[in-house]
Amino acid sequence: MQVTQLLFGDHYEVYSKAEGGRWLNIKIHFDGSEGWIDVEQHHSISREYFDQINHANFKITTDLMCNILFKKSPINIVLGSIVPISNSELFKMEEQFAFNGEAKSLGQKRDVEFIKSIVLKYLNAPYLTAGKSPFGIDAAGLVQMVFKIAGYTLPHSVKGQLADGTIVKGLSEALPGDLAFFSHKNETVTHVGIILNEEKIIHSFGRVRIDLLLEEGIVRADSKIYTHYLKGIRRIINPTS
Repeated sequence: MQVTQLLFGDHYEVYSKAEGGRWLNIKIHFDGSEGWIDVEQHHSISREYFDQINHANFKITTDLMCNILFKKSPINIVLGSIVPISNSELFKMEEQFAFNGEAKSLGQKRDVEFIKSIVLKYLNAPYLTAGKSPFGIDAAGLVQMVFKIAGYTLPHSVKGQLADGTIVKGLSEALPGDLAFFSHKNETVTHVGIILNEEKIIHSFGRVRIDLLLEEGIVRADSKIYTHYLKGIRRIINPTS
């Protein structure tokens, strides 16, 4: 079962190997997610280089897709990938590569309008459990990736995101960029989306889609049927900051 995804430039620690050494148990540095990868997907780096990465203000891609030349081979990378370009003179790259695309500094925090512009790039991406790319993404992954590109760190889980930010008392006080949390037919919060304006929300449900947002919850724009029931709203970006 897929529990998360690694995009180009994500770094992680290896904790153990499965019997036979075919599978590696890893923990992703960005959000602490744990899982297993095939050893053929693993690229080892030194502890010194790992520590440098943790403190380097690398770039994160803002194009839907772009290209790099890595180890003399061309690779297509997707929106939200990390490329080791840093303004720090102390940073020394282990790998030489060429990058052709648009990117911003990973640590640079951007505003709500930037959030809206990035999330619309995922529009119509198919739903994929634990996905994080424009070729497959889930509800929490969409929120995590959009805010990561904008300079904010959120967990890749609805439960984790529900504990982040500050509480917004109700839809009447919500602002664009706020996170709205939902249940289906019970009290358990299982879904999240990003509010675009007072009447619209973008979320991953079957595909990344824009639907109507009312006091009761989400109404499909096409069928006018309620699909999710509103349980709470959280604010990640302070509008005065």
